[in-house]
Amino acid sequence: MRDTARSTTGSSRRRFLTTAAALGAAGALTAADRSVATPMSAPTGAQRRGVRYRGVCYTVGPGETPATAFSAARMRADLRAIRHDLHANSIKVTGDGVHRLTATAQEAAERGLYVRAEPTLGDRPQPEILDHLAEVGRHAEQLRRQGAKIELSVGCEFYLFVPGIIPGDNAVERIENLISGNVDLQQMQRRLDRFTARAAAVGRSVFHGPLSYAAAQDDQVDWELFDIVGIDYYSHHPRRQDYVRELRRYQRIGKPLAIAEFGTCAYKGAPDSAGMGWNVIDYTKQPPELTKPLVRSERTQAQYVTELFDVFDAMNLHAAMAFEFVTPEAPHWPGDPRHDLDMATYALVKTIRDTPGDPASDWHWEPKLAYHALAQRYARSSRVNTDR
Repeated sequence: MRDTARSTTGSSRRRFLTTAAALGAAGALTAADRSVATPMSAPTGAQRRGVRYRGVCYTVGPGETPATAFSAARMRADLRAIRHDLHANSIKVTGDGVHRLTATAQEAAERGLYVRAEPTLGDRPQPEILDHLAEVGRHAEQLRRQGAKIELSVGCEFYLFVPGIIPGDNAVERIENLISGNVDLQQMQRRLDRFTARAAAVGRSVFHGPLSYAAAQDDQVDWELFDIVGIDYYSHHPRRQDYVRELRRYQRIGKPLAIAEFGTCAYKGAPDSAGMGWNVIDYTKQPPELTKPLVRSERTQAQYVTELFDVFDAMNLHAAMAFEFVTPEAPHWPGDPRHDLDMATYALVKTIRDTPGDPASDWHWEPKLAYHALAQRYARSSRVNTDR
């Protein structure tokens, strides 16, 4: 595990994003807003077919080293690639830092992307998290009034990242308490419900477009608080119909369904981990290394993400956001499988340092097979839905 002092915000988000699935554990809208926020019936004839908003998660944060710190120039270059090479028509802008989030959301909106703004300030006092949400929501409302297509997600998997719902000073300790059973699940649910309602109220108070939340698959959420159901989805089933059956229960809620995250890692067997594929890196060693021998397989990742997207497309979902675009802190190390941390990321592109093993080294990214595979799917869907 990483040092717990650094196990917050974006980096902890990447490490613990799917634990819930593995454990099993109201403002007025404008007429234009209601076209997004109301339930969608099955399309017929000339109506829309496929996923409406096809995109990728883009995490902003302070970075763990100067080399991985947020860069506006790099962000703009990434968004160009997302829009024109990946053929995405949407993006989930997530992470922390009001300036980083709002600058990225504005740049994405100016490029014609539909924006899901999802602030995820973690391991901070609850009032601070809500203030951070309110500030991002105000900026999102300004973009909406300027004509941007944007929705606000009040956050993701609160029980994991918000103190006071589960015992623990940080995400690492909360995970350990969950795994060990040191959690009163009924009390956890009551606290989760209270904070979710508070977050929804804050979101409504500052933002008047569609409101959403990103829940783990087995979370119990009062979806009456939101316009769009958001699910972080990391299931792996042998049969296509198993995905459909699982997703139908969310559609029965009667609101648009957004897959807020989906993906897997780039090694053989990763999809079988049910979303825990990241848990194979020993961060106590320098440089960090994989805890067991793995066989790199970009094809495995590509097959999984396209299989899921085809299911989402056939079900005409509101949105599907692949997790994630890039993970700078976990680089690909060509020729050294033990230190090829990229294998254990969900990123569609691989980070390559100019000097392997040097965390201060500059870096660039190169597309993985999953990037090219999704680009083909997104481009094809764009041709079918020329109005998107």
